[in-house]
Amino acid sequence: MGQCGITSSKTVLVFLNLIFWFVIILLLVFVTEVVVVVLGYVYRAKVENEVDRSIQKVYKTYNGTNPDAASRAIDYVQRQLHCCGIHNYSDWENTDWFKETKNQSVPRSCCRETASNCNGSLAHPSDLYAEGCEALVVKKLQEIMMHVIWAALAFAAIQLLGMLCACIVLCRRSRDPAYELLITGGTYA
Repeated sequence: MGQCGITSSKTVLVFLNLIFWFVIILLLVFVTEVVVVVLGYVYRAKVENEVDRSIQKVYKTYNGTNPDAASRAIDYVQRQLHCCGIHNYSDWENTDWFKETKNQSVPRSCCRETASNCNGSLAHPSDLYAEGCEALVVKKLQEIMMHVIWAALAFAAIQLLGMLCACIVLCRRSRDPAYELLITGGTYA
């Protein structure tokens, strides 16, 4: 249709071809957004399984030194989310780090901010965060996923409204003589 319009100098056909491809591209983007929203909603439950697998692996590699990325990540998460261990502070007893240090303590990142002399000792469990980190990480990730889903839905709704408005303007343009070109008689209006 577009090539026929170009070869026969019919600008209407070229214009219709451009509109056709514009609508196709907009529909593809819209369908992609809807698919992303649906997949995000469906797979949000699988986040917990993936976090569990990953967090188990990271806790096993914890060595308590600052240069180690896994150790820094665990310490950061425990400080920021006010948690300790995977399910609770007793999870540290099963790690290689706990067995190697033989000091009956957990990392200092498990210490409550209100505990002034906390050294991570299991002898003073009231100084430690009682809640595990896995549930808090999963909750945070699911909150973020829901924000992304709502933003994609809002964007899709705005896009759909824009396509509807464009269709209304195009339909009225063909029936209403008020929609005319601003250029008349070679002069600008």
